Amino acid sequence: MISKKNLIFLGAPGAGKGTGANALTEREPLVHISTGDILRAEIKNGTELGKNAAGLMAKGELVPDEIVAGMVKARLRQPD
Repeated sequence: MISKKNLIFLGAPGAGKGTGANALTEREPLVHISTGDILRAEIKNGTELGKNAAGLMAKGELVPDEIVAGMVKARLRQPD
């Protein structure tokens, strides 16, 4: 039986979340998922979520947690 665990790095912008995650993936067979990367990919691919996020970001607004959570949920369903 394979045990599946998720590690979540939380912190302010510039706190080192991505740096720490990248360092860890160099040592362990893990997948690094970044909400910023997901948002940029959704916008680039022109998805409905991406369009909604881009519109909000263009106005200088934050993307609501519901939209980000939906993107992360979809990403976590993908096989790696």
